[in-house]
Amino acid sequence: MNYIFLDNGFEEIEAITTIDLLRRANIALTTVSVTGKEWVMGAHNIPVKADALIADIDFANAEMLILPGGATKLHECEALCELLVKHNEQEKLIAAICAAPSVLGRLGILKGKQATCYPGFEEYLGESYIDGLVVESKNIITAKGPGLSADFAFCLIEKLAGNEIADQVYDAAQF
Repeated sequence: MNYIFLDNGFEEIEAITTIDLLRRANIALTTVSVTGKEWVMGAHNIPVKADALIADIDFANAEMLILPGGATKLHECEALCELLVKHNEQEKLIAAICAAPSVLGRLGILKGKQATCYPGFEEYLGESYIDGLVVESKNIITAKGPGLSADFAFCLIEKLAGNEIADQVYDAAQF
C-alpha cells in the first residue's frame, strides 16, 4: 500500500494530480489526514475528504510515503515524522514535492542523497539540494513544484509499476 499525507494548506494540484494518476495506474493509494479530521482544506480552499486518519493506520505494509507541498507544517506531525524516519531506515520509498522535501531535510533523511524543492526552501535541504525538476536519489524522489505535478506522479508510477504502465497511463490521459 502507498500513502499520501494531507495537512491543511496542501497544494491541491500536487496532491490530486498524484492521487488521480496513481489510481489510473491501479496503484493502491490511501489518502491520509494528519489533522485528526477526515476533511482537509487545501491551499486554495478546496476541501478534500481523506480516506483515513493517520492514527487509524498500521503502516507495516507501506511501500511508498508521499508528501505533497503547501502544507508547510507536516514536520509538526510527530506520528508522520516517526513514520518517515523508520521508513527511510528501511530504505523504503519516500516522495515529496514543492515545500515538502524540507520535512525530509529537517529529519536528516536527505543525508547522502540529492533532492530538489520549491525556491525558498533550499536551506532545509542543505548539501542535498540540487537545482533539478524531478530528482531520484536512492529511496527518495523529489520534485520542484506545482507545475511538475504530472512529471512527479509519472516518476512514482514508473517506480511502483514500471515504465509500461506509466506509458499506458500517459497515453490514455493524452499527455
